[in-house]
Amino acid sequence: MATEITVRPTVQQRAMHEFKELAVLFVYLYITLGAVILMKTAVLHSQGIEFAFWGVAAVKAAVLAKFMLIGNAMKIGERHNTSPLIWPTLHKAFGFLVLLIILTIIEEAVVGLFHHQSITVSLGDMVGPRLEETIADILIMLLVLIPYCAFRVLSDALGEGQLARMFFVERLCCMDRRVERNNPDPSELI
Repeated sequence: MATEITVRPTVQQRAMHEFKELAVLFVYLYITLGAVILMKTAVLHSQGIEFAFWGVAAVKAAVLAKFMLIGNAMKIGERHNTSPLIWPTLHKAFGFLVLLIILTIIEEAVVGLFHHQSITVSLGDMVGPRLEETIADILIMLLVLIPYCAFRVLSDALGEGQLARMFFVERLCCMDRRVERNNPDPSELI
Protein backbone atom coordinates (compact mmCIF):
# COMPACT_ATOMS: atom_id res chain seq x y z
CA MET A 1 0.00 0.00 0.00
CA ALA A 2 1.43 3.34 -1.07
CA THR A 3 0.82 6.42 0.98
CA GLU A 4 0.73 9.83 -0.58
CA ILE A 5 2.15 12.74 1.34
CA THR A 6 1.08 16.22 0.36
CA VAL A 7 3.38 19.04 1.28
CA ARG A 8 1.83 22.44 1.78
CA PRO A 9 3.81 25.30 0.30
CA THR A 10 5.40 27.67 2.76
CA VAL A 11 4.07 31.17 3.28
CA GLN A 12 7.01 32.54 1.28
CA GLN A 13 6.27 30.16 -1.63
CA ARG A 14 2.58 31.09 -1.62
CA ALA A 15 3.45 34.80 -1.48
CA MET A 16 5.88 34.43 -4.38
CA HIS A 17 3.29 32.48 -6.41
CA GLU A 18 0.66 35.14 -5.73
CA PHE A 19 3.11 37.94 -6.60
CA LYS A 20 3.92 36.25 -9.93
CA GLU A 21 0.22 35.86 -10.64
CA LEU A 22 -0.36 39.52 -9.77
CA ALA A 23 2.52 40.58 -12.04
CA VAL A 24 1.23 38.54 -15.00
CA LEU A 25 -2.30 39.85 -14.50
CA PHE A 26 -1.03 43.41 -14.16
CA VAL A 27 0.96 43.22 -17.40
CA TYR A 28 -1.95 41.62 -19.27
CA LEU A 29 -4.45 44.20 -18.01
CA TYR A 30 -2.01 47.08 -18.50
CA ILE A 31 -1.51 46.16 -22.15
CA THR A 32 -5.18 45.55 -22.92
CA LEU A 33 -6.57 48.49 -20.94
CA GLY A 34 -3.70 50.67 -22.12
CA ALA A 35 -4.70 50.01 -25.71
CA VAL A 36 -8.29 51.01 -24.99
CA ILE A 37 -7.23 54.12 -23.08
CA LEU A 38 -4.78 54.99 -25.89
CA MET A 39 -7.70 54.88 -28.33
CA LYS A 40 -9.74 57.08 -26.00
CA THR A 41 -6.79 59.48 -25.73
CA ALA A 42 -6.46 59.67 -29.50
CA VAL A 43 -10.13 60.57 -29.84
CA LEU A 44 -9.89 63.22 -27.10
CA HIS A 45 -6.66 64.60 -28.58
CA SER A 46 -8.34 65.02 -31.96
CA GLN A 47 -10.87 67.24 -30.19
CA GLY A 48 -8.12 69.29 -28.53
CA ILE A 49 -8.38 67.67 -25.09
CA GLU A 50 -5.15 66.51 -23.46
CA PHE A 51 -5.32 63.30 -21.43
CA ALA A 52 -2.47 61.41 -19.72
CA PHE A 53 -3.37 57.78 -20.12
CA TRP A 54 -0.41 55.65 -19.01
CA GLY A 55 -0.83 56.45 -15.32
CA VAL A 56 -4.55 55.75 -15.51
CA ALA A 57 -3.93 52.41 -17.22
CA ALA A 58 -1.33 51.41 -14.62
CA VAL A 59 -3.53 52.25 -11.64
CA LYS A 60 -6.60 50.62 -13.18
CA ALA A 61 -4.60 47.49 -14.12
CA ALA A 62 -3.17 47.21 -10.59
CA VAL A 63 -6.58 47.59 -8.93
CA LEU A 64 -8.32 45.16 -11.30
CA ALA A 65 -5.48 42.62 -10.99
CA LYS A 66 -5.86 42.64 -7.21
CA PHE A 67 -9.64 42.29 -7.56
CA MET A 68 -9.11 39.31 -9.88
CA LEU A 69 -6.77 37.66 -7.38
CA ILE A 70 -9.57 38.03 -4.84
CA GLY A 71 -11.87 36.32 -7.36
CA ASN A 72 -9.34 33.50 -7.81
CA ALA A 73 -9.20 33.07 -4.02
CA MET A 74 -13.01 32.92 -3.98
CA LYS A 75 -12.81 30.18 -6.67
CA ILE A 76 -15.15 32.02 -9.02
CA GLY A 77 -16.27 29.86 -11.92
CA GLU A 78 -14.73 26.60 -10.75
CA ARG A 79 -18.03 24.76 -10.50
CA HIS A 80 -18.20 23.53 -14.11
CA ASN A 81 -14.92 21.61 -14.28
CA THR A 82 -16.32 18.61 -16.20
CA SER A 83 -18.05 20.56 -18.98
CA PRO A 84 -16.46 21.32 -22.36
CA LEU A 85 -13.93 24.13 -21.86
CA ILE A 86 -16.12 26.85 -23.40
CA TRP A 87 -18.66 26.67 -20.56
CA PRO A 88 -16.26 27.02 -17.61
CA THR A 89 -14.46 29.76 -19.58
CA LEU A 90 -17.64 31.78 -20.06
CA HIS A 91 -18.88 31.03 -16.54
CA LYS A 92 -15.58 32.20 -15.06
CA ALA A 93 -15.46 35.31 -17.32
CA PHE A 94 -18.99 36.38 -16.39
CA GLY A 95 -18.33 35.62 -12.71
CA PHE A 96 -15.20 37.79 -12.78
CA LEU A 97 -17.11 40.49 -14.67
CA VAL A 98 -19.81 40.62 -12.00
CA LEU A 99 -17.16 40.70 -9.26
CA LEU A 100 -15.26 43.51 -11.01
CA ILE A 101 -18.45 45.53 -11.51
CA ILE A 102 -19.39 45.18 -7.83
CA LEU A 103 -15.89 46.02 -6.61
CA THR A 104 -15.63 48.96 -9.04
CA ILE A 105 -18.93 50.34 -7.70
CA ILE A 106 -17.58 50.02 -4.16
CA GLU A 107 -14.32 51.67 -5.24
CA GLU A 108 -16.17 54.60 -6.86
CA ALA A 109 -18.28 55.05 -3.72
CA VAL A 110 -15.18 55.08 -1.48
CA VAL A 111 -13.36 57.54 -3.77
CA GLY A 112 -16.46 59.74 -3.72
CA LEU A 113 -16.50 59.66 0.08
CA PHE A 114 -12.84 60.76 0.15
CA HIS A 115 -13.80 63.72 -2.03
CA HIS A 116 -16.73 64.52 0.33
CA GLN A 117 -19.36 63.45 -2.19
CA SER A 118 -22.40 61.37 -1.42
CA ILE A 119 -22.56 57.84 -2.77
CA THR A 120 -25.42 58.88 -5.04
CA VAL A 121 -23.34 61.65 -6.62
CA SER A 122 -20.21 59.49 -7.06
CA LEU A 123 -22.17 56.62 -8.63
CA GLY A 124 -24.44 58.95 -10.60
CA ASP A 125 -21.67 59.59 -13.12
CA MET A 126 -21.45 55.89 -13.94
CA VAL A 127 -25.13 55.52 -14.80
CA GLY A 128 -26.05 59.09 -15.68
CA PRO A 129 -24.20 61.05 -18.35
CA ARG A 130 -21.54 58.35 -18.81
CA LEU A 131 -23.92 55.38 -19.14
CA GLU A 132 -22.84 54.54 -22.70
CA GLU A 133 -19.18 54.74 -21.67
CA THR A 134 -19.87 52.51 -18.65
CA ILE A 135 -21.59 49.90 -20.84
CA ALA A 136 -18.71 50.03 -23.34
CA ASP A 137 -16.21 49.59 -20.47
CA ILE A 138 -18.15 46.55 -19.23
CA LEU A 139 -18.20 44.97 -22.70
CA ILE A 140 -14.49 45.65 -23.20
CA MET A 141 -13.73 44.14 -19.80
CA LEU A 142 -15.70 41.02 -20.78
CA LEU A 143 -13.66 40.79 -23.99
CA VAL A 144 -10.47 41.12 -21.91
CA LEU A 145 -11.63 38.49 -19.40
CA ILE A 146 -12.58 35.77 -21.91
CA PRO A 147 -9.02 35.06 -23.16
CA TYR A 148 -7.63 35.26 -19.61
CA CYS A 149 -10.26 32.81 -18.36
CA ALA A 150 -9.75 30.54 -21.37
CA PHE A 151 -6.04 30.25 -20.56
CA ARG A 152 -6.83 29.60 -16.88
CA VAL A 153 -9.37 26.88 -17.69
CA LEU A 154 -7.07 25.28 -20.27
CA SER A 155 -4.17 25.40 -17.81
CA ASP A 156 -6.31 23.71 -15.15
CA ALA A 157 -7.39 21.03 -17.63
CA LEU A 158 -3.82 20.25 -18.70
CA GLY A 159 -2.44 20.23 -15.18
CA GLU A 160 -0.39 22.67 -13.14
CA GLY A 161 2.40 24.26 -15.15
CA GLN A 162 1.77 22.30 -18.36
CA LEU A 163 0.34 25.16 -20.41
CA ALA A 164 3.22 27.47 -19.49
CA ARG A 165 5.63 24.65 -20.29
CA MET A 166 3.98 24.13 -23.69
CA PHE A 167 4.18 27.86 -24.48
CA PHE A 168 7.70 28.55 -23.27
CA VAL A 169 9.62 25.25 -23.19
CA GLU A 170 8.30 22.52 -25.46
CA ARG A 171 5.04 21.20 -26.81
CA LEU A 172 4.91 17.91 -24.92
CA CYS A 173 1.44 16.69 -25.81
CA CYS A 174 1.94 17.36 -29.52
CA MET A 175 5.28 15.53 -29.49
CA ASP A 176 3.50 12.44 -28.14
CA ARG A 177 0.97 12.55 -31.00
CA ARG A 178 3.76 12.94 -33.58
CA VAL A 179 5.51 9.88 -32.19
CA GLU A 180 2.25 7.91 -32.37
CA ARG A 181 1.68 8.98 -36.01
CA ASN A 182 5.24 8.10 -37.04
CA ASN A 183 5.16 4.75 -35.20
CA PRO A 184 1.60 3.42 -35.60
CA ASP A 185 0.44 0.39 -33.69
CA PRO A 186 0.94 -2.67 -35.99
CA SER A 187 -2.52 -3.97 -35.12
CA GLU A 188 -4.07 -0.78 -36.55
CA LEU A 189 -2.39 -1.33 -39.92
CA ILE A 190 -4.26 -4.53 -40.65
